[in-house]
Amino acid sequence: MNPRVTEFRRLHEAGCFVLPNPWDVGSARVLVNLGFKAVATTSAGLAWSLGRRDNEISVELSLSHLRTIAAAVEVPVNADFEDGFARDPLGVAANVWAAVETGIAGISIEDSTGDQAAPLYDFTLAVERIKAARKAIDDSGTGVLLTGRSEGFISGRPDLAETIKRLLAYAEAGADCLYAPGVRALSDIAAIVSAVAPKPVNVLVSTDFTTVAQLAEAGVRRISVGGALARAAWTGFLSAAKEIATAGTFAPFARNIPVPEMNTLFGAARRHDRS
Repeated sequence: MNPRVTEFRRLHEAGCFVLPNPWDVGSARVLVNLGFKAVATTSAGLAWSLGRRDNEISVELSLSHLRTIAAAVEVPVNADFEDGFARDPLGVAANVWAAVETGIAGISIEDSTGDQAAPLYDFTLAVERIKAARKAIDDSGTGVLLTGRSEGFISGRPDLAETIKRLLAYAEAGADCLYAPGVRALSDIAAIVSAVAPKPVNVLVSTDFTTVAQLAEAGVRRISVGGALARAAWTGFLSAAKEIATAGTFAPFARNIPVPEMNTLFGAARRHDRS
């Protein structure tokens, strides 16, 4: 088994760790240099960096991005693989097989359809899709960690009982980690952790509604931030650009990180490239 896969699995065995989401090579390398033990891609961050909206990335672009990020850092990389870029289980299996060969250590498959009228895949189909992803990983022999995501809380179906039902089914279907983005009440998070135990739970933190310590106390094993870091970067960019465009002034630049400090951030990356 790839050492990064082994390490990623070890991180899920005990404690609580933060899995931040870079959107390009530079942000990935800076996060690793800051001491994070693993990183995860963000479909939204990737899409915005290419001038597209979230969920407008093709499977080919996603696979290319996974190869790039996995090759750029030495820590485990988890793939935000949306819905597997296919509806039917056979399509999910084929795409997951391709994804696990990019060098990633983990992959997540979600149950959202993108259809506002029916935002979640039918329960039975959703479970079969996780089973297909599990079989693809097992057949590949890579040991990549599979996360099953239930998207009700971010797709207009914030039903805790239904979310737990789906997460339990995904665990039974072979998911190693469970994830319900959009759940923010600590009581709901604790209920999910208890329901799926001993499987680890990932919680999305995209606002300041909690802390690492609070989530660790609730039994959460993994914390990711989705597109929040990318949005933070875009927030600074837009603030400065709008001031230039509307006022003709450059005050935000006074808060910028100096060039030497920026170069220092990437010093380790340059040494890595030469080795």
